[in-house]
Amino acid sequence: MKDLPDIPEQAPLRPPSQVMRLSRMGSMFPTRLSFLRVLMRRLSQEGATLTRPVWEIDQGGFGHAVYSIDLGGHTYSLVAISTDLPDHLRTDRVIATAWDTAYVLFDGTPDADDISRIIANAPRQEAGRFTEKELVLSRANKSVRLFNHVVEQLRAGNQPDLTLVNSVGYLMRTTAVYGNGKFGIADRGLIEDRPGLGGPFAAEMLTVWMIRNFTHDLAEFLGGAPLDDAVKRHLGIGNSTGLGMAPFLVSHPVLLHNWMIARETAIARACAVERLTNQQTATLQKLSSRAARHLEQWNVPADEHQARIETIRHEWSAVSEMINGQVLSGPKPIAALMDKTAAMSVDTQELVASLVIEPFGELVDGLSECMSDPLGLRAVPFQSTHELKDAIESGFDWALEIDFDGQENTRLFWYVSEEKLEPRLGDRHAEPGAELESPLDIARRVQALWSDLDGADPDLRAFRQNHPQHEMALNRVLCTALHPYSEIRDNLIGAGCLPIDMLRCKLSFFGATKFDPKSDRWTRIALAQGAPLPHELQTSRADDWWLPVLEGLAS
Repeated sequence: MKDLPDIPEQAPLRPPSQVMRLSRMGSMFPTRLSFLRVLMRRLSQEGATLTRPVWEIDQGGFGHAVYSIDLGGHTYSLVAISTDLPDHLRTDRVIATAWDTAYVLFDGTPDADDISRIIANAPRQEAGRFTEKELVLSRANKSVRLFNHVVEQLRAGNQPDLTLVNSVGYLMRTTAVYGNGKFGIADRGLIEDRPGLGGPFAAEMLTVWMIRNFTHDLAEFLGGAPLDDAVKRHLGIGNSTGLGMAPFLVSHPVLLHNWMIARETAIARACAVERLTNQQTATLQKLSSRAARHLEQWNVPADEHQARIETIRHEWSAVSEMINGQVLSGPKPIAALMDKTAAMSVDTQELVASLVIEPFGELVDGLSECMSDPLGLRAVPFQSTHELKDAIESGFDWALEIDFDGQENTRLFWYVSEEKLEPRLGDRHAEPGAELESPLDIARRVQALWSDLDGADPDLRAFRQNHPQHEMALNRVLCTALHPYSEIRDNLIGAGCLPIDMLRCKLSFFGATKFDPKSDRWTRIALAQGAPLPHELQTSRADDWWLPVLEGLAS
């Protein structure tokens, strides 16, 4: 019989009662388990090479290009279309109908007919017609100020201003990256077993990285000169993300559990390490210094969020002193560091949590294989109403404490807009439409289930037959009993719910940085900032870009 691999030691996991709160989820940073990092490691390990077989771009910067790369024994091609968009049509809003650029990730190598069909349909996005050969559909607008500046400086024989490059961080900003069967493109089930694309959002992340390379090439083509690698590396892809992303974490509870428990297990394995090697210590010291520079280069217009950044900056000085002091030389140094920083702000705690797993790739990288959800909810039904009630009191004690008779605790309702089929939030006490509410009121539903269980007959089957309105709540309790990190432990319809926290949690798993909230309901971010350039996939930079900084920018 084949020997099973040794399971690394690990410290106790941080409990869901601590981790699954919106305030902490909204403080998360990318890690080496983030999907973009996992993808870059895979491309590096396979020796992948990005090619550009087609470049049909005119002197105005309009036309199309095709990029191809092999991954896991399959070829994938990005078809990029650049169009002349009048300024008055350029908007990040989902209601837009025209964009500077449109993209399709194609399964294989497109022939002339495929390219012609994609050119005709991709710029129309939702209104276009697509086939199962199209895996991902996306669009992006230029960051006009920076894009034009870069082109003008290259034409003048200069490199762009580093302060401006850092303040924006991307040449184009996507307003959607669609996968999983949207608008007639391929369903995820067609590719989920393919090596390299089996992880969550892997096809979308591959698309984003390839789009980034197109934006670099387009600027260099129009400027007639190359950008310095340090500048190109710092030019990621922007993204504007709003409420449309937030309900995903609620509607995919097992997937959320798998993401969170992989991250928490990685932290627990790092905390169990008895002693650090000299190399591991040096890595933590190097990355601590990089994090400080990243924080200095991260500024946002919103006063509340800028204040949070400044708090992390202040506290990070103390963290760096610990890392460069004696903390890492003692027993169980990572656990000691986590313990010593536990009284700091939640933002700083989560930055430390992301940092400490970086030196332990051999211990934690395999966890990325456990972050998909191929089977969905698997749970053994409770045997009686008493078991169900006990499970609620154990796993949903936080929900039972909420007073749903208070208006502020039922202020919000989630619904799907008829026009764009996108999630929205309404004020239950001031706006019509609450009768169309989406079922994100998990805490209220579970509390109602618990109330009806009071004094109920032990026969659970009879209870379910007599109370069919509680089936969703019962399934959430079942799910949490088996998947304890599957539930956000906050009231999602209360006035204090900040959807931005849900967005940041999900985006951190993508690998996003430079969070720039524009309200409590949408944010701008940078993706693939610092990621390896195509010619760097087989270098040390392929997996050394946690919290990127712009080299050469004065402090």
